Amino acid sequence: MGIFEPYRALGYVTDGTPFSLQRRGMENFVTVSVGKAWQIYNCANLALVIVGPQLEKKIRALASLRDYTYVATGHHIVVFKRAHQVATLSGHSEKVMLLLQFGQHILSIGAEGRLLVWPACGSESGAQVEPVGELLFRNTFTPTCLMHPDTYLNKILIGSEEGSLQLWNISTCKMIYEFKGWGSAVRCCVSSPALDTVGIGCSDGKIHVHNLRYDETVVSFSHTTGGPITSLSFRTDGQAFLAAGGISGVISIWNLEKRKLQAVIKGAHESAVSSLQFLANEPVLLSAGTDNSLKMWIFDTSDSEARLLRFRSGHSAPPTCIRYYGNGGHILSGGLDQSFRVFSTIQDQQSRELSQGSKSARKMKLKDGEFKLPPVVAFDAVEIRERDWCNVVTCHMDESVAYTWSLQNFVIGEHVLKPSPDNPAPVKSCAISACGTFAVLGTEAGWIECFNLQSGIRRGTFEDPAVGELRGHNGPVLGLTSDATNSLLTSSGYDGFIKVWSFKGRELKSIVSVGSPVLKMVTHQGNGLVAVASDDRLLRLYDIVAARLVRIFEGHTDRVTDLCFSEDGKLLLSAAMDATVRVWDVVAAKQIDAMHVGTAVTALSLSPGMDMLATSHVNCNGIYTWANRLLYSGFADLVVQGSGKAVRDMSMPTVSASKDGIIDEVEKMPELPAEDIMTSANDSHDETISVESKQITPNLITLSMLPKPQWQGLINLDTIKIRNKPISAPKKPERAPFFLPSLPSLSGKPEFVVANGKEAGNIGNGTDNNVMSHIRRSGRDDFQTFFMHLLYECNENGDYSSLVVHIKSMSPSEVDAEFRVMEIVDDDIDSQSQELQDIGMVLDFLLAELKSNNNFEFIQALMQLFLEIHAETILSQPFLQEKAAKLWLHQTTTWQRLDTMFQRARSMISFISKTQL
Repeated sequence: MGIFEPYRALGYVTDGTPFSLQRRGMENFVTVSVGKAWQIYNCANLALVIVGPQLEKKIRALASLRDYTYVATGHHIVVFKRAHQVATLSGHSEKVMLLLQFGQHILSIGAEGRLLVWPACGSESGAQVEPVGELLFRNTFTPTCLMHPDTYLNKILIGSEEGSLQLWNISTCKMIYEFKGWGSAVRCCVSSPALDTVGIGCSDGKIHVHNLRYDETVVSFSHTTGGPITSLSFRTDGQAFLAAGGISGVISIWNLEKRKLQAVIKGAHESAVSSLQFLANEPVLLSAGTDNSLKMWIFDTSDSEARLLRFRSGHSAPPTCIRYYGNGGHILSGGLDQSFRVFSTIQDQQSRELSQGSKSARKMKLKDGEFKLPPVVAFDAVEIRERDWCNVVTCHMDESVAYTWSLQNFVIGEHVLKPSPDNPAPVKSCAISACGTFAVLGTEAGWIECFNLQSGIRRGTFEDPAVGELRGHNGPVLGLTSDATNSLLTSSGYDGFIKVWSFKGRELKSIVSVGSPVLKMVTHQGNGLVAVASDDRLLRLYDIVAARLVRIFEGHTDRVTDLCFSEDGKLLLSAAMDATVRVWDVVAAKQIDAMHVGTAVTALSLSPGMDMLATSHVNCNGIYTWANRLLYSGFADLVVQGSGKAVRDMSMPTVSASKDGIIDEVEKMPELPAEDIMTSANDSHDETISVESKQITPNLITLSMLPKPQWQGLINLDTIKIRNKPISAPKKPERAPFFLPSLPSLSGKPEFVVANGKEAGNIGNGTDNNVMSHIRRSGRDDFQTFFMHLLYECNENGDYSSLVVHIKSMSPSEVDAEFRVMEIVDDDIDSQSQELQDIGMVLDFLLAELKSNNNFEFIQALMQLFLEIHAETILSQPFLQEKAAKLWLHQTTTWQRLDTMFQRARSMISFISKTQL
């Protein structure tokens, strides 16, 4: 058992596998692959609809048909109905490379050179599916793509690595014709709106529009940037345009009528375009690339130029710096793809990349890649000044300046923090003061300079006289932090020293020798502790006020890459290139947990609520989040939850937060017979309410686990009625249809008569019918309600559990009505009357439930409501006063016992906190 467990991966949109586009009604849905899992987006807003489970092997092809998704992984084709696996198609001896949805069939081609025809899956889950057809290719024909030409019945066109194409009939399993090709490998082929005409893309960068009937090439184009053609798509809204994508990420739009290049979308993707598809009868092009992005382009201008309509994207190269921002709802991330991003941990649609001034790049006629800043190596952010000025500062690889960013507008700031001209060295570290007004930069030459974020003006230099030349360290400054009051600044360098400066006066106050070059430093502003990771793979904790060493942690076997404190300062987390994440107890001075994640960790960050841990890894483009078990078990179980000095192996989180076990439990739920559906529907509400928490011991009180409004509504029912009182007067009901028999009434409102003699208001209330029939079978016809029947029955048995379950299923208004029906208006009523006995039985019920210490808060609310209604009657009858006195005595004893327990708990918590400090 460990403290952290895998939750889910963020930032994965799509990989290089071609997507599958499907139209359902008036909307389009695209299915994309993200490694070993798949996702479905709604093209209307690119909102994530379904996330598939994690598979054992990488996905190589996708196909969609209605609610079913066909996924080629390994030697098999796994079939999902929505997100639930329903079948596995096994027939290939090698990897399945291609899939095609063809009518009510699925075509698959394996690496062994064989095509199988599968029937589409029906509603039967787990049924054995066998192929209904098989095509064998010769050894000199290696399939690379396949498509179905429109209006060609039962026929498919297959391109090959050798450059030839073959037309097959899957019904007869015979080859009809073979096209010689153009001497270059065929990479993609698509059908055009014109009959008998297809588009073919080759590896030499040529695009051929070919007529299949006459085996003639209509027109040929050369891709603008050269290289293989990876995808093609014809526009289907009446405009004769062809879109082509290549490995350079450029999309070319060709005018087929004029036979010339119409437009070029430069920098559409940072790497190869994996798939293109025009939406049916719309001027919208959907593109996906290997740069982990999915984009929609709309052609709505007079010159047929494309503009970006909407997109979803993540890091195209591994992130190197991550940090939680604000209350934990967002993560800031800088990666090797030269981008700076904000990821939402709650809603993926809110994730976005911060703008670096792409409009200026277009004016300067530069590519986006040329205009982008170098990769981020360090950054700092504060939330306090987000609405006033730039609140993020970033340091970039080999850049001698630092850049500011505004998270209010998600753009780069207008101020560039330029150190002194005498300090041209690259900036290596940065820190923002707690007030959000100042930024401090540390350079590779050892300079430490302060800037005003509002104006961007340099405010001074931190100089160590022993080093000289206006430098703070004799070597690169790799760590900078400030305290919570802006009184102290702490710096660490590769020279092996930690230095504490006066923030206002910028003079040196103390120096601590680490004894080894410092690589990483982090501080906790609440307790004044600074943790550093040095070149000797040791973690050291220092008290910066006293300037002394307080803790040393040893355990990592490779270079430490990142550190972070928990919000309360009791835990220190570290990550290293040995692919481990370790948790250290600062108070007990020992390691309490360690997990091996399989891939080296480059950065980590713990959320402010300490509920989630985020990590980034080598060769991984996503951000991985881990759930904290301590949030649910409490800090007292820290030793029990952690693995101690042992290192446990953990699997990486996936894009899906749901576990396979949960999905399996839902699938295995038994189905009810048809004749039992009505009975279960009537009783389902009661069965749900009857689920209670078990009592640990009879001496402890147990809550009812009911929603708070259900039992609070009993106490505040009068207030709720006043608040919900209608503003306008009630309207007279419409005249009833002539065929409904009615009875005359004094009020003038019609009272309808039904066939079984009951009022129309009870029609369709299956619960009431079952209740009354149960009462009749019991032989008691004098009860007016099922509540009274249960009250008498439970009073005889001495067990009120069924009555409690029934009251829980009632609304607060229904409970109030049951209690008020028992209200006595006549002052001269006999003490032996049945009405007074009923009130006494309710008091006995409340006393018995109070003694059981179960459903505590619910019984308290019932007691308050009942005593408010029947207080005068209880005071007027001696035997009721005696029952009420017993109830009051036990109520007082219970609350005194609870108060004593609360005081002991407070004293224990205070004692534990003092001993830990």
